[in-house]
Amino acid sequence: MAAMVVGALRRGTATGGGSRFFAQSLRRFVNTLVVVEHEGGFVKPSSLSALAAAEAIGKDNRVSLLLGGSGPGLHKAAGHAASSHPLVSEVLVADSDAFAHPLAEPWAELLHSVQQKGGYSHVIASSTSFGKNLLPRVAALLDVSPVTDVTSISEPRVFVRPIYAGNALCTVRYTGEDPCMMSIRSTSFSPTEAMSETKVAPITQVDLSFLSEGSSGKSAWVNLKSQDTERPDLSNARVVVTGGRGLKSAENFKLLEQLAEKLGAAVGATRAAVDAGFVPNELQVGQTGKIVAPELYMAFGVSGAIQHLAGMRDSKVIAAVNKDADAPIFQVADYGIVADLFEVLDELLKKLPDKK
Repeated sequence: MAAMVVGALRRGTATGGGSRFFAQSLRRFVNTLVVVEHEGGFVKPSSLSALAAAEAIGKDNRVSLLLGGSGPGLHKAAGHAASSHPLVSEVLVADSDAFAHPLAEPWAELLHSVQQKGGYSHVIASSTSFGKNLLPRVAALLDVSPVTDVTSISEPRVFVRPIYAGNALCTVRYTGEDPCMMSIRSTSFSPTEAMSETKVAPITQVDLSFLSEGSSGKSAWVNLKSQDTERPDLSNARVVVTGGRGLKSAENFKLLEQLAEKLGAAVGATRAAVDAGFVPNELQVGQTGKIVAPELYMAFGVSGAIQHLAGMRDSKVIAAVNKDADAPIFQVADYGIVADLFEVLDELLKKLPDKK
């Protein structure tokens, strides 16, 4: 097949149509593997965004989904994945306790094995903590260079990604061997709203004979600590209320939590607030934290360092409250209030009704 493509390309070059033929051939042979994260028996929104990125590569793209874990939740999530998009041609399930937790070592072996058998042209994961941990390790095993934090796909091998803390966009062309591995910024790809009820992709069990006792490597799962709250997840919330160092203490952050309860919002924080111990680092928004793009982003006592702006500048509407009129946050804010944030919070808490 490769000889046929090269021969046709040479003939096309003589007539001026070689590059066009090659581009068409490349699109024809695109097949993508998406690494899927799931929780509670459902595919996570970030992985649905990765599936949307696979669609952006090509409408005729053959897409396979890879899920790992164990127990009933895994198989329920596989059923959800099988009907998540018309492009999905198969769902690969790795059922083993080795994949019950997001450890990079066993997952890297799994992805390496699946790629060698499937020969995919593209491998996509979300730029979550799990994706950022897994993709470089697998890329090293496959001897390829990953393209990270992709925000737009122009062609099957041409991508756009932010650089300089999001202050510039860089267009990258991947020229290496297959697979083209990439992590995508989930806030840049909107998942398909409607689920496919007519087409359900087949579910196949992955051969796990490659697993060994030493697959876990030098790391081991210890435990998971998370906040017990009914507020929406920070990465996917429609409204985010963020506090900075201007809140001055962990006690004052409870005012933000009260506002978030009224708005049905998630609570975020700047790195300065996290480093000061006001809130846990899982709430950090920014270049080294979580990337968010809610419909409404409210910033209280946030100065607007470029590292923080890199994590929230794609928000639809940005409202900022800061006593410093020259704070950089006002340069990106749609609405700004120069005032004492505690006075503004007090007024908001008094006038906003409780969420029903």
